[in-house]
Amino acid sequence: MVFMGDRATLLETGRFVQRHARNAADEIIEAAGAVDAVVDTTATNATGDADAENETETEARHRRAAERGDLASMSALGALLLRRGDLDGAEPFLRGATAEGDRAAANNLGVLLHQRGYADEAAGWWRVAAVAGSAPAAHALGRHHRERGDEPAAEYWLRQAAEQGHALGAYALADLLEHRSDVGAERWLRAAAEQGHREAAYRLALALERRATETVRGPHETGTRLRVPAATAATAADGGPPVPAPGLTAGEPGAEPAEAEQWFRQAAARGHRRAALHLGAILEHRGELKEAGRWYLSSAKEGEAKAACALGFLLRDAGDEESAAVWWLRAAQDGDGNAANALGALHAARGEQQTAERWYRAAMDAGDVNGAYNLGLLCAAQDRIPQAEQWYRRAAYAGHREAANALAVLLLQAGDANGAEPWFSKAAEAGSVDAAFNLGILHAGRDDDRTALVWYERAAAAGHTEAALQVGIAALRDGDERTAERHLRCAAGGGSAEAAFRLASVLDARRPEPGPAVLGAPREEKSECEEWYERAAQQGHRRAQVRVGMLAAGRGDLAEADRWYREAAEAGSRNGAFNLGLLLAREGSEREAALWWTRAARAGHGRAALRLALLAARRGELTEGRHWCARAVELGPAEVAERAARLSEALHQELTA
Repeated sequence: MVFMGDRATLLETGRFVQRHARNAADEIIEAAGAVDAVVDTTATNATGDADAENETETEARHRRAAERGDLASMSALGALLLRRGDLDGAEPFLRGATAEGDRAAANNLGVLLHQRGYADEAAGWWRVAAVAGSAPAAHALGRHHRERGDEPAAEYWLRQAAEQGHALGAYALADLLEHRSDVGAERWLRAAAEQGHREAAYRLALALERRATETVRGPHETGTRLRVPAATAATAADGGPPVPAPGLTAGEPGAEPAEAEQWFRQAAARGHRRAALHLGAILEHRGELKEAGRWYLSSAKEGEAKAACALGFLLRDAGDEESAAVWWLRAAQDGDGNAANALGALHAARGEQQTAERWYRAAMDAGDVNGAYNLGLLCAAQDRIPQAEQWYRRAAYAGHREAANALAVLLLQAGDANGAEPWFSKAAEAGSVDAAFNLGILHAGRDDDRTALVWYERAAAAGHTEAALQVGIAALRDGDERTAERHLRCAAGGGSAEAAFRLASVLDARRPEPGPAVLGAPREEKSECEEWYERAAQQGHRRAQVRVGMLAAGRGDLAEADRWYREAAEAGSRNGAFNLGLLLAREGSEREAALWWTRAARAGHGRAALRLALLAARRGELTEGRHWCARAVELGPAEVAERAARLSEALHQELTA
């Protein structure tokens, strides 16, 4: 990559070169032809501080002195005209000064000849200047040899420049050594960076970061049934902060990550847009969002599409969706597929399906395979199943693992289990946790519990909640309570209500039998098992709600018991309705109790039917009583059926007496 605008600035602005001659490497990077921008300004520095003079006056002064034969002014005037691009005007002065042995003029004459296309003649003059000790000439000569493929000569001259403290030479030498995987490259990158070379600082930071960090992926989402892709777009930043470039993840504690950040910061401060992008990502990962946004903005304004995309995600997360869309649009128009996907998701959420589809196609055209996957999601949400399958298949063939999983789900739902299995396997082997779980479901449906457990365990090891639940259930079935508890805790911690209930049941079974109540004793604290029951109950688990009610009643907290029984009963729990009836009857609300027992009995609760039979018998409603006795006999269990039969016989005798 060549910063052509920076090169023009170096050639045209004399005061800039005089002020920043030793920092010129900030503006020039390795590229064919860049050596013609390296102008040795040693002679001009001898004339004093040119910053205080008008350029025209400087030129006139040098011209008068040069016409009188002043060597330094001839060299300086030639350099000034060369910077301006006046090659015809510069050449006689540079040749004249070179003939008198001025090494800076020899270097700059080489620059002039190189610009005119006389590379070999330019190299001859650079050699003259380099032998005389010119570091810029040694750098230019080294670059010349590297362009010709003569790496030994290139290394020799670049090392000459680098060892004289020439930043460009140090950077070019580092680049050459890095190309050969030479460990000495970092030393020279550091040397150039310490002299202010922004590209060297950036590449040094990348090297330090690569050595200190590993890519860390966020946890996968989990579900409660066969994992069907949600109708939302996939982007590189889905489910977490945007990662605009490879390697921008937190590393292990140590000096290198901190040093890498320091060099990214130095390069970014000097206008390196990729460094600003990396610095923004580091700061965002650390939670310093305001400063991260400033660096993303700086990079985006310089034309870095990934930074514009990342800035869009920051703004979206801050609630400013409109501004986010502006930056995503800018990035997408510059060919960023991730931004195009984000725009597609934005329009899909607004119900603008055609616009969403257009942006997903743009992402696909930009080479982002998420575009095809998102098109599949969009079609699936509209029940356009054949089109969804087409896009999933395209993304899956391109290696998109979640598209392979989604395709397999479609095939399985269509009854093609044999067609689904290879895609589930491909997705699972590529790291899709959902696909591993779905393979477990597939094999369980074939009664191949052993293979199903293998896939459940694989998904559970990667943090899949429902897979952990299935492994826990299998361990309970096999009597391995310790393994069961470990997996149930993982699943319950991941939000599974069923896992929380089963874990509570395991812990509940270990509790000692409660002793007799002691008058005036302090109320017993909630146990861990009750806390897990409550967590499941709060997620609507009806059996857990009933159990929480029972534990509350056991503590004497009847209001709490009433609340949980009632919530379970209203959700359709017949045990909840029965227990609520018992609680109400104990408190004297027999009429309301009868309503809940009736609901429970009609739902198949034998004890509730027996209670209703007893109520009817006490009220003298013998026929009603026999009706509920018959229902209790039918529903059981055995002891209830036996009691109901005896009561029915007694009521019959009463009726026929």
